[in-house]
Amino acid sequence: MSVKPEHYDVIRKPIITEKSTMASENGAVVFEVAIDANKPQIKEAVESLFGVKVKAVNTVVTKGKTKKFRGRPGTRRDVKKAYVTLAEGNTIDVSTGL
Repeated sequence: MSVKPEHYDVIRKPIITEKSTMASENGAVVFEVAIDANKPQIKEAVESLFGVKVKAVNTVVTKGKTKKFRGRPGTRRDVKKAYVTLAEGNTIDVSTGL
C-alpha cells in the first residue's frame, strides 16, 4: 500500500494523554483526525503511513468549549479523535514521530 498525500490530511497528530497511554497498554493508539474523515479512510491512512495492521477504529467527536478570549466569548474548534486498535504484534511508537 503506497502513501498518498491525503493520508497526511486525514491524520493530524497523535494524542498523548493519561487516557491514551492507558489505551496503548491494550494495543490502541489515539490520533486527532480530520472532522470529515470516516473509519475506512482512517484505517487506510494508519496502515499505509505506519505499516501496521489495524483491527478496529473507534471515533469520538469532542465538541469545542466556550471560553473567554480577551474578555469576549469564543468557541474552540470541534476535535475528532480516533482510537485505533492494532492487530496482535503491531505497535506504533508515537513518542518518536513518523
